[in-house]
Amino acid sequence: MPQHATFDYQTYAKWGFFVGLALLLFGAGGEIVGHAFFEPLPAWENTLFLSAEVVGILVGFFSPIVFGIVMPLIE
Repeated sequence: MPQHATFDYQTYAKWGFFVGLALLLFGAGGEIVGHAFFEPLPAWENTLFLSAEVVGILVGFFSPIVFGIVMPLIE
């Protein structure tokens, strides 16, 4: 008799959304604070903050879809 591992997809979806939101807020906050106090930001910091925003949006959007809808259906 095979045993199936049961995953808590609800928790993964919620935490994935919150991680994405945290990345988005980190990127936006870093750009706002960085340009407010340290006007000439180096290029690598602009790239870091922009990448954090983009990855945060992608993770926050796709995590609930993947873990909340798709994974429970294909299990």
